[in-house]
Amino acid sequence: MKNKDEKQKDIDALRRDLERSKNLFVTGYEKLRVNQDFELRKVVRGAGGKYRVVKNNLAEIASQGTLAEQVLKGLRGMTSVVYSETDPVALAKALTAYAKANPTFTFKAGMVEGRAIDIQAINDLANMPPKEEIFARLLYLINAPAQRLVTAVNAVGRNLAVVVDQGVKENKFA
Repeated sequence: MKNKDEKQKDIDALRRDLERSKNLFVTGYEKLRVNQDFELRKVVRGAGGKYRVVKNNLAEIASQGTLAEQVLKGLRGMTSVVYSETDPVALAKALTAYAKANPTFTFKAGMVEGRAIDIQAINDLANMPPKEEIFARLLYLINAPAQRLVTAVNAVGRNLAVVVDQGVKENKFA
């Protein structure tokens, strides 16, 4: 059993992590075997996140005054937190895929860019296309009107050239 100083160190370490992280997923891991937990940690690291098993009351204390305060309030059961400072979509995709393969792993709540989200929003986030695809679509939408304008402007010149060429061939300008 940890003494008060060790618990305070755990609280301080968790508080530092929570202050840096804008993206957080609160999960339940009941009946997760050791090999499944090891695989989960590997998946989270691969997605650029960090995974930590927490005591509910210590997590609530550590979250006071941070963006994660409302997400970590009143937790019940076995709880773990997965957090990231970078891409929440990649982390949500990885966790959702893991949850489908391991039904004992569940979501309790989440926070993306400092805003609390529910379980449905986590699933919606996981179904989003990758960031690169979104950027490609956006660039296409930005570029499409300019391409249409250039095509229309070129069409006028091309049509005029065709009419003049036909007129010359048929000696209409002589």
